[in-house]
Amino acid sequence: MKNVRIWFKKDFECRYISHLDLNRTMLRALHKSKIPIWHTEGFNPHPFATFPLPLSLGFRGVNECMDVRLEDDDYSFEEISKKLNACLPRGIRVFNVTEAVMKAGKVAFASFTIHLSLDNKPSGLICQQLNDLLEQDSILIEKKSKKGMKTVDIKPGIKSYSVTEKFDSACLEIVLSAGSSDNVNPNLIISALEQKTGAEYNVDVTRNDLYNSDMEPFR
Repeated sequence: MKNVRIWFKKDFECRYISHLDLNRTMLRALHKSKIPIWHTEGFNPHPFATFPLPLSLGFRGVNECMDVRLEDDDYSFEEISKKLNACLPRGIRVFNVTEAVMKAGKVAFASFTIHLSLDNKPSGLICQQLNDLLEQDSILIEKKSKKGMKTVDIKPGIKSYSVTEKFDSACLEIVLSAGSSDNVNPNLIISALEQKTGAEYNVDVTRNDLYNSDMEPFR
C-alpha cells in the first residue's frame, strides 16, 4: 500500500460547508470514483482519509490536502485527479496528487490573506487600525478551550505579517501558529480588531499554505 496526498482547492459555495461535510463529500467521491483506496476494517468499512489541518468554515483554501492510502502502488496519480474531479462539486477541485513527504504532525504554521472592508470607511483607516492592533505588546482575546472560555494572548502566535492598502479593502498577509497544541485562528485576530474598534468588518479569508516549524512548505 502507498500513502498519497491529494491536493485540492475549496472555494465558491463549498467555502461554507463544515469540515464534517467536506469529509463526507470526499468519502462519497472516493467511493463513487472506484479508485483503489484502502478501506478501514471492522463492522462498517469506509475509505481511509485524513486531513492534516481542517479549514475553518467560510475560509477559502487554495492549497488544501487530504491523505489516503492506495491498495495499488502503481495506480496513476493523474487518474486519481481525473476521477475525483468528475465526482466533486465545482467548489472543490483536485489539482495535484503526490506522495506524502511530511507527517501531518509536522504542521506548525499557516499563512493567510485576509481582506477587510467597512462600508463608508476608507481602506487606509482599516490599515491603521490593523497596525495599531498588531503592534501591541499583547493581544488578549476570549478563546474557547476544552475547559470552557479563557483569556489568552494571541500575539506570540503571530509569526509575521504585513498590511497593504487596496482600493476597496485592507489586505493583511499573516502567518500564524497552526500546530496541534498552539493554534491561532484568523477569526481571533478579527474578533480582537472588532472589540478594539467597535466595528463589524466585511471579511474574506484565504488560507494559502501550511508550513513546518522551520517554515518549510508542508508537502
